[in-house]
Amino acid sequence: MTTTVRQTTQRRDRQTLLVAAVVAVQAVAAVFFVADALGDYTADGLTAHILIEAVIAFALLAGVFIGAAHVRRLLAEAQRREEALAVAQGALADHIAARFADWGLTAAESDVALFALKGCDAAEIATLRGAAQGTVRAQLSQVYAKAGVTSQAGLVSLFLDDLL
Repeated sequence: MTTTVRQTTQRRDRQTLLVAAVVAVQAVAAVFFVADALGDYTADGLTAHILIEAVIAFALLAGVFIGAAHVRRLLAEAQRREEALAVAQGALADHIAARFADWGLTAAESDVALFALKGCDAAEIATLRGAAQGTVRAQLSQVYAKAGVTSQAGLVSLFLDDLL
């Protein structure tokens, strides 16, 4: 899992716990007010004040159930979206691998091309791969030639065109 996805998941988990705590407090308050209204009813009988208190208590209780159901739907939707994003990321990786195979890139050229797609320049790629910049430039030239483009922007454009 990437750092950004992990951070998003952690943030969502914290928000979920916060919402769950608020719903729990609301549920306790609603149960208290319902019990209080019932206690007042048994002690004093039905009065306008007790009737209003009971309606408000039941409305609060209904709000707790509706809110909890809505939060559960939102969490399920967030989970579905995360799963769809994971599938899309996997599909993009598969697409890139298929294109590289179609072009007949070597393993080293594939690594260099992937770094180029991520926006790294030759110096950064050389550092990341522990290779000489001249070697990386030669590999990039081979990648561009095999892909039928003349630059890193052209390489990126091929994949953007496929996605669009």
